[in-house]
Amino acid sequence: MTHTNTLFYGDNLTLLRDRAYFPDASVDLVYLDPPFNSNRSYNVLFRDESGRDSDAQITAFEDSWHWGRGTEDLYADLVTGSDERLVRLLGALVGGKDETGLLGRNQMSAYLVMMAARLAELHRVLRPSDSLYLHCDPTASHYLKLVLDTIFGEWNFRSEIIWKRHAHSHSLGAKQWPAIHDVLLMYSGGDTWVWNTQYEQYSEEYVKQSFRYSDERGAYQAYPITGARPGGPEAYAAWRGIRPSPGRAWALPRHSLFPKWLDLPPEKEWRELGVHTKLDLLDNLGMIHWPKKKGGQPTLKRYLNDAPGKIMEGVWTEIGVRVGTKERLGYPTQKPLALLERIIRASSNPGDVVLDPFCGCGTAIDAAQGLERRWLGIDVTHLSVALMKYRLQDRHNLRAGRDYRVIGEPQDLAGARNLAEQEQDGRYQFQWWALSLVGARPLGSTGSSRRGKKGADGGVDGVIHFLDENKRAQRVVVQVKSGKVSRRDIGDLRGRLQGGVYPASGEASGAAIAVFITLEPPTGPMQQEAISAGHYESEIWGRFPRLQILTIEDLLDGKMVEMPTEHGTFRQAPRAREERDAQGRLL
Repeated sequence: MTHTNTLFYGDNLTLLRDRAYFPDASVDLVYLDPPFNSNRSYNVLFRDESGRDSDAQITAFEDSWHWGRGTEDLYADLVTGSDERLVRLLGALVGGKDETGLLGRNQMSAYLVMMAARLAELHRVLRPSDSLYLHCDPTASHYLKLVLDTIFGEWNFRSEIIWKRHAHSHSLGAKQWPAIHDVLLMYSGGDTWVWNTQYEQYSEEYVKQSFRYSDERGAYQAYPITGARPGGPEAYAAWRGIRPSPGRAWALPRHSLFPKWLDLPPEKEWRELGVHTKLDLLDNLGMIHWPKKKGGQPTLKRYLNDAPGKIMEGVWTEIGVRVGTKERLGYPTQKPLALLERIIRASSNPGDVVLDPFCGCGTAIDAAQGLERRWLGIDVTHLSVALMKYRLQDRHNLRAGRDYRVIGEPQDLAGARNLAEQEQDGRYQFQWWALSLVGARPLGSTGSSRRGKKGADGGVDGVIHFLDENKRAQRVVVQVKSGKVSRRDIGDLRGRLQGGVYPASGEASGAAIAVFITLEPPTGPMQQEAISAGHYESEIWGRFPRLQILTIEDLLDGKMVEMPTEHGTFRQAPRAREERDAQGRLL
C-alpha cells in the first residue's frame, strides 16, 4: 500500500485499479463528491486581495457526460468482468445491441457507467467494518442508490442524509419547489461499522421543557428506569414497594453511560449485581428522583451538565460556506469544512485512512488532516492538485515532498514534455502544474469553454500577490510557455510591467515583477531583453530582477522566483490552529 498522506494526479479509476497503491480493504472511510451530471460548466472564480471578484476566471471542469467509444469500452469491461448483480443492473439500464434498456445509451447512462466502475473499486478498497459516503443531488441520486445497492448490498445501506446547501431559494417564480438540498448516501462495507454518535447543542426551549428539576448538582431531567426488554424475575419484582408498569421491567443504562464522577463499582462488578442492588446503590448516591405524587414511578436523574446534547439526525440545515467567509476559496463545488468534519468524526477514528477520489479543492483532505486522520486524495486536474497543495500549506503548514507525497506530477524534463504534449488539455494541465511550482494563482478563460480564450489577462497565465514595505498589494505576473520561445515573448511580457493590465492599489504602474516560465532554454537575446527591464527596489527586502526567466529544469532543481517574502497565491484559508484558538477564546 502507498504511504498515506498522498495526493494523486490522474484518472481515479486507473489509480484505484492499481493494487500497489490501493490494495484490498486498505481504506477506513471513503467520501466522494463526484460531478452531478447536471450539464453545467463550473467556473473557478478567483478573488483579489480586497475580496472582489477577479476579471479572469477559468473553467475547471464540465460535468456533462457523453456516450462514446470510451464509455462503450468501459461498459463492456464491466459487463464481462463484474459481479452478476451489477451486470444485470447495467443491462437493464443500458440494454444491448438488439434491445434498449430503461435509459439506453445517453448522458445519464454514461454517467452511471462511469460511477459504477469507480464504486466497484471503492467497495474493494474499503474495509468491511467501515463506511462510504456518496455526495450527490436529486438529478441522479435515485439511480446511484440502485448502483450502490447492487455493489454494496441493499442490506448495507445505512443512511440517507439531506443537506440543505442554501439558506434561501434562488428560484423565485419557478413552477416547482426550489432545489436547495443535496443527498449523501451512506453505505457500510459489512454488518459492523465504525460509528461515533454525534451530538448538537440542545435548544433553549428543549432545556426549559426537559430539564425541569434541579438539586445541588444542577438541573436534571427524570429519565425512565423501566423498559420493555425482558429480564430475570427480580426485574419484574417490586422495589421499595413499587412495581414496574405492566409489561415492563426495571432496566438501567449501561455502565459506560453513567457520569464519570459517580462513585460506581467497576464495570465487571457492576454487571454481577442484581437490579435491585443497583437501584439501592444509585438511590444512596442521590441519583433517583422520587415523584411527589404517591404511587408515581421513580426515575433516574440525568443532569444537564453531563448530557452530551441532542443526537444529530439525518437532516442537516445549519452547515454552509457563506459568501465573504474566510473559508470560501472560490472553488465552484466547494463543500463546507464542517460538513466533512461531521462525517469524518462520526465514521472514523484518529489514525484511520480517509480517501477522497474526487478531491476538487481538498475539503475532505483538510478536514482529515485537522482531525488527525491519514488521507489519500485523487484528482484529474493539476489545478485541483495545486489548490490542495496551497491549502495544506496555508492551513496546516504542510509542504509537498516534506510532509506528504504527490504522485503523478512530472518529476523531470521528459515528464514535463509528455504533460505538455497530451492530446486533451495538455497545454492547460502543463500551465497549471508549472504555475504551482512557483505558487502562482492561475488566470484564464472568462467563457464556458474549458480551453477558453485569452481575455482581460492579456496573455498572462498566473499571478502572485505580495505586500510592499508600505503594506500595499503588489503583483508578480507569470507567463508560461511550453513551445518555441523568442525575444519577442520577453518584449511582450516586459510591456506588462509598464501598462495598466494589473494596476497596483489604483496606480497605473503595472506589475512589480514579471516571470517567464519556459520549457525550452532561453536564447541570449531573450536574456538580454530581461536584463534590460532593470530591478524592483524594496527598502526592506532589497533589489530583485524586474523580469525573470525560469526554465522548467530550473524549477525542478529547486530554483524559485526572486521576490519579497510576504506573498500569497489563492485566497488563503484560515490556519487550523488559528481557528482552534478562536474557538477556545469563545468557550
